Amino acid sequence: MGIVSVPVIAGLGTAQPPSASQDELWEGFFSRHFSGTTRSLAQRIFANAGVTRRQAAVNPLLEDVSDWPTERRMRRYQVEALPLGKEAVGRALTAAGLGAGDIGLFIVCSCTGYATPGLDILLARDLGMAADTQRMFIGHMGCYAALPGLGAASDFVTARGRPALLLCAELTSLHIQPSSARVDTQQIVSHALFSDAAVAAVVVPGGPGYALREVTSVTDTSTADHMTWDVTDAGFRMGLSPKVPQVLSRHVRGLVDELLARHGVTTSEVDGWAVHPGGPRILNVVERELALPAQGLAASRATLDEHGNCSSPTVLLILDRLGRSTPAVRRIVMLAFGPGLTLYAALLDRQD
Repeated sequence: MGIVSVPVIAGLGTAQPPSASQDELWEGFFSRHFSGTTRSLAQRIFANAGVTRRQAAVNPLLEDVSDWPTERRMRRYQVEALPLGKEAVGRALTAAGLGAGDIGLFIVCSCTGYATPGLDILLARDLGMAADTQRMFIGHMGCYAALPGLGAASDFVTARGRPALLLCAELTSLHIQPSSARVDTQQIVSHALFSDAAVAAVVVPGGPGYALREVTSVTDTSTADHMTWDVTDAGFRMGLSPKVPQVLSRHVRGLVDELLARHGVTTSEVDGWAVHPGGPRILNVVERELALPAQGLAASRATLDEHGNCSSPTVLLILDRLGRSTPAVRRIVMLAFGPGLTLYAALLDRQD
């Protein structure tokens, strides 16, 4: 048997719609969207979300979708997600020095829009992927979907020796809930945090880039109701228990320690942390449980500040930020969390 090449992330590409400041979004839309005693609570949550700017394909300052039925939101998803996805994929392929026809597996992750033919088919057509390109769609996994997506891409590259392409595309702006809907703290938090983005990653057998050493996970099914994403007649509705940080605190240290131990690494030897910023409390818990240095989660906090929580693309945005830092970050742990309650982790190290 020949030597099996390590799967390597050889190129990343990002694409985001126009942005607006958190203050503009509050003053221009959400201060009127929430009423009565809820408004003052919402104002405090918006101010303390750790977000300065967010991106929106469907900006509520220009277009109020909160009363749209789900069908209309899904049709708009295709209109907005296709060009964003095309831009992200094009940039990732260019960064990797590959053409669309070189891709053996195309994976799309999204929990904010569904249609058939979907982004996987339409983008494969528009970008000129080969007829024998395999496709996979990962839906409704939420904020951690990029990591099982990378795991599937890695397995394909290892088994087939051909490049794989992952696209995470989310348009959370399409799911603002009606002002007449039941409003609770969970809804306010989701409206204060979420944002839109598309990020693509090209994984190849060997070469320069970030070698993907392992993807691992743990799921605490006893807390399955702590994070939900329900399809309703008025878009998708987020459920986000305040107990989520408490659950993460029970599992994150063990997950990371076991991952690193399998590769003979300690936390002090990790110089980059791409931790999904589900919110400031999430980052504080991870920082405390892993005993990270003061600037250990600087990239995650900066991404939350500039882009909000973009669901599945967010950890890839952080990875892109770490990869462009000077000096270059050599070893990275990626962490993301979502429904289940599920924790995913990945270990990467840089190959020149």
